[in-house]
Amino acid sequence: MGERLRGKVALVTGGASGIGFATGLRFAQEGASVVLADIDQAGATRAAARADGLEAAALDVTDEAAWEAAVDGIVARHGRLDVLVNSAGIAPFADIEACTTAEFHRVMAVNVDSVFFGCRYAVRAMKSRGGSIVNISSVSGLIGGHNTAAYNASKGAVRLLTKSVALHCARRRYGIRCNSIHPTFIETPMVESVLQQTRDPAGTREKLVASVPLGRMGTAREVADMILYLASDESQFVTGAEFVIDGGMTAS
Repeated sequence: MGERLRGKVALVTGGASGIGFATGLRFAQEGASVVLADIDQAGATRAAARADGLEAAALDVTDEAAWEAAVDGIVARHGRLDVLVNSAGIAPFADIEACTTAEFHRVMAVNVDSVFFGCRYAVRAMKSRGGSIVNISSVSGLIGGHNTAAYNASKGAVRLLTKSVALHCARRRYGIRCNSIHPTFIETPMVESVLQQTRDPAGTREKLVASVPLGRMGTAREVADMILYLASDESQFVTGAEFVIDGGMTAS
C-alpha cells in the first residue's frame, strides 16, 4: 500500500470501468478512500468489490440534483472531499452533417454539463480546505476530427472550463487546483464501443494505432498514473494546465 493519497477522499465518475476504474484503483492503492460513481450502479458495485478502499455510488452525471446529493453524501460520510475526477463520458462518431441535434445535446450533457456540475459542487465542498479537480478531456479537445463534431465541441469545452475553474479558485485563494487530461486512444470499453460503431472495427483499430507515433494505444493504468500525480500533494503548484498523454500524436 502506498502513501501518496493517504487520508484523502476522492470521487471518480465513470468509475465502473476504463479510465475511471483504473484511477479509483490507483487511488485506493495509494491510501485514498474512493467513491466510484457511475450510472451503471451494478457495474460500479462490481468494480468496488475488487479492492479495499473502494465504494460504489449511483450517479447520473447529467442530473444536477444528483450531483449535489452525491457530494453532500460523501462529505456527510467521510467528513471531506479532497479529489474529484470527472471521467464519465461518451464518444460517438458523427460529422457535422450526420450528427443529430438530439445526439449533440446528449454528448454535451454527458461530457460538459457533468463537468460543470461536478466542479461547482466540488468547489463548494473543498473551498474551506483545498483540493484537486481533474477533468478528463481528450486530444480531441486540442485538435479536430472530421467525424467527431459533438465530441470535439465537448472536449474543447472541458479544456477551457477547466482553466476558468482553476483561475477562479486561485483568485479566491481556495487552495483548489483544477487541471485537464488529454488522452488519445486508450484501451477501454468506451473506445472499443466506438470501434464497434464503424463498418470495419479491426481495420479502424489498425488506422488508429498507425496514427500514434509510439505505435500502440495507451492503457487506462498509464492515464491513471498521470491523474494520480495531479490528485497528490506533489502537484500543489500545478493548476489550469493541460496534460497530454497521446504517444506523440499531437507532437507534429
